[in-house]
Amino acid sequence: MIQVTAVVLVTVFLALLLQEQQPIFAFLLVMFVGSGLFLFLADRIADIILMIKKLAARAEVEIVYVETILKIIGVSYIAEFAAQITKDAGQEALAAKMELAGKVIILSMAVPILTLLIETILTMLPGK
Repeated sequence: MIQVTAVVLVTVFLALLLQEQQPIFAFLLVMFVGSGLFLFLADRIADIILMIKKLAARAEVEIVYVETILKIIGVSYIAEFAAQITKDAGQEALAAKMELAGKVIILSMAVPILTLLIETILTMLPGK
């Protein structure tokens, strides 16, 4: 975490210096470092996904549902990252549309799980 913090603080300092003379380069620097941090964290995310899949297998949970939930989490991270970059570029309206698109995609991916949940509840009700 110290390394990530150091990179972010140096980037902020450089971006502030560049902002007055070359704002486009300041934005590109921030976008480049932000993307690099995202890729740096990808290994850790992969390790977490592997652990979750192992836990699901031990609990005998159907992997298709676990994978769907992991995909939903991935879509939310990617949508948030893209929206933040878009906001950094000063495009608030487009960032809001990106967030909306992420939410709609998440909802569409969740429908099969919600359907299964509702069907399970209906089978537990008396008289069904």
